[in-house]
Amino acid sequence: MTAPDGNSAPAGQAPTMEDCLARIAESGDRRAFSEIFAYFAPRVKGFLMKGGASPEEAEDLAQDVMVKVLKKAKLFDSSKASAATWIFAIARNARIDAVRRASKPDLDANEPMLTPEEAPRADFLCELKERNARIGIALAKLPAEQLDVMKLHFYEDEPHSSIAERLGLPLGTVKSRLRLAFEKIRKELEEDA
Repeated sequence: MTAPDGNSAPAGQAPTMEDCLARIAESGDRRAFSEIFAYFAPRVKGFLMKGGASPEEAEDLAQDVMVKVLKKAKLFDSSKASAATWIFAIARNARIDAVRRASKPDLDANEPMLTPEEAPRADFLCELKERNARIGIALAKLPAEQLDVMKLHFYEDEPHSSIAERLGLPLGTVKSRLRLAFEKIRKELEEDA
């Protein structure tokens, strides 16, 4: 067996799991990964089952954990943790993620917020277009001072006080111009109907 520095391990002394992780990180050593896998996969599965995972789920999660060990071996730092601590931390995080995914409720296909609105019927669209045209005609018949207040209030979404300030008018005048404009538009629409 070769040590991480490329030399053979002393006779009779097996490389440590930390050495195996170092070889995986350096060169993607498959033999070192096989050793890590053979030793840790069943232990990780048992750990996950003790944490509440079913045997099937624990098997799947253990496989995922071992793939993460292979891919993230370069992140392992033997000065901060042992190989076992690092691998079991990955397993614990995988279990937490699995529990979070499982606790999210399934989407209800009949949820009103998720169903698209029905397309408006053609007769409704025709009526809407006709009504908008009548409103446009009624607006065109308004005196300029009432039309200005209507545009500021509805098209620019200005509050009454802001309109009064912008046009240099008393607040009461703004409100009465809006009220008069509404009355004229309503009367015009009632006559057309």
